[in-house]
Amino acid sequence: MDPFVIEGASVVLPDRMARVSVRVAGGVIAALDGPKDGARVIDGRGMILAPALVDIHGDAFERQLMPRPGVMISTEAALLETDRQLAANGIATAYHALTLSWEPGLRSVAIGQEVIATLAALAPRLTVENRVQLRWETFCFEALPLIEAALAGPLLPALAYNDHTTMGVLDPSVPLQDRPSDFDPDFPVVDMDSPGFAAKMEGRAKRSGMDVADFVALMRQMWQRRPEVPAMIAAAGQRAAAAGAPMLSHDDSQPETRAYYRGHGARISEFPMNRTVTRCAREAGDWIVFGAPNAARGGSHLGSPGAADMVAAGLCDILASDYYYPAMLTAVARLQEDGIGRLPDLWKLVSANPAAALGLADRGEIAVGRRADLVLLDWPAGRTPVVRQTLVTGRAAYGAIAAG
Repeated sequence: MDPFVIEGASVVLPDRMARVSVRVAGGVIAALDGPKDGARVIDGRGMILAPALVDIHGDAFERQLMPRPGVMISTEAALLETDRQLAANGIATAYHALTLSWEPGLRSVAIGQEVIATLAALAPRLTVENRVQLRWETFCFEALPLIEAALAGPLLPALAYNDHTTMGVLDPSVPLQDRPSDFDPDFPVVDMDSPGFAAKMEGRAKRSGMDVADFVALMRQMWQRRPEVPAMIAAAGQRAAAAGAPMLSHDDSQPETRAYYRGHGARISEFPMNRTVTRCAREAGDWIVFGAPNAARGGSHLGSPGAADMVAAGLCDILASDYYYPAMLTAVARLQEDGIGRLPDLWKLVSANPAAALGLADRGEIAVGRRADLVLLDWPAGRTPVVRQTLVTGRAAYGAIAAG
């Protein structure tokens, strides 16, 4: 690609906002306020230029695969549409939270394998960097061969420890946010024969294409695997560590849980469920992730800590799209509007910090030598920002011109 210069925009630099020109050559940022030397000029007047977003955890792609319960769409069509949505929302690097579960259907190992294979086949046609977070359900022993194969692939994935099995069988008298450690021998288990448990499993059964009674029977069968789970976690962690993959643990509710998964290599605490475990993660030097929809909406839909409060308290490093890609940009806008922080600092939540946590040292900031992953925003004061251009290694991934 020929060199080009973006000039006239207000630029989000690591430590300040500045009106500097940004020269791009060979897919990287070549100079700030350097000579044009005949390069093509992109007019950024009236707009904000920022590092493109890095999404550490996004599962909105599931709605492209299964837009209605039980209704599956072609994997290739779904992932091409997902790629377009990412680019349109300024996300240049996406880690798809690909659940590898013992459940049949959408979150099965078979679908996970199909998604990984399809992403690899589509790579030359995709506009942004589509990676995967292997969101591994720790009771799903059958996923280990796929995890091992994915770790050897061309784009190193992340590994996330998930345990929605133990969460699923929690006695309803115990709040989800305060449940004991996953391996507590006295973990309070629901009566799996109760009508309440069957009602709770209806959504998961529908997603799996199963009758509720059959799904409950399968859940009971999986729960019998509990004594074998620690050995599987150790095996998966050893494979991920050998590959140099970043690791996360999901929905930690106790300091013991966070310490356990940290011991298996997970230095990222993803969506910690209460302030106590969040503080423990901070004291241990772990990265802390909350959902951008939480920050954009003004609170968690599950009753977990408010992301805005966590950002203000220095207990949140990263905002993930979670289930809604536009939320990352919307969350930063709301946090700025609410006076939580300066834009250069808030922007680190969606770019520099996730890049660092994931070991991607070549992106996340507007600095000489970094990848030219950039987003040009139409962002009038006090209004919702909208993406006008997304560049990935200097290549146009998305572009839109307003009607006005």
